[in-house]
Amino acid sequence: MLAALVALAGVFGALYLTLYKLGYIGTLVCAVGSCETVQTSKWATFLGFPVGAWGVAYYVAVLVISLAGLAPALADRPWVSQLLVGITGFGAAFSLWLTYLELFVIHAVCQWCVISAILAVALFVISWLDLRDVRRWASDVAAELRGAGYGRNLRNTAEVSHRAVLPEE
Repeated sequence: MLAALVALAGVFGALYLTLYKLGYIGTLVCAVGSCETVQTSKWATFLGFPVGAWGVAYYVAVLVISLAGLAPALADRPWVSQLLVGITGFGAAFSLWLTYLELFVIHAVCQWCVISAILAVALFVISWLDLRDVRRWASDVAAELRGAGYGRNLRNTAEVSHRAVLPEE
């Protein structure tokens, strides 16, 4: 749920920058830094689309996967957490690259971009912690089942099926 909330905040910030870049907002509200300098630089567009639009797509994807992961059927599936770690890791790396460009190439800082980078790194940390918890939970359950002796006398899956179908003798 925390990842979904952080992603939702990111959607709003990235949408704000996208609307500016597309000309729907006249002036950016920027208390610190030079947001317009960053947003009007050649680096504010990536593969023909505003970087903010890429941010919107990224945050929406993380939001959807995070919400899907809350469903009971997917809550403890490691692949959901692995997918989130992969996507948020890429998002954090991309954000850090953009921050590098701000500091050392553009020589201007956009507060909205910095906030987005912080959110992207926070999403990666949240996703990584979730994956760690899911793996720990799976390991604990497996150890508990082994310790309780479940399956100790079974030799293979055919025997499991046989015992499930036929009553105990």
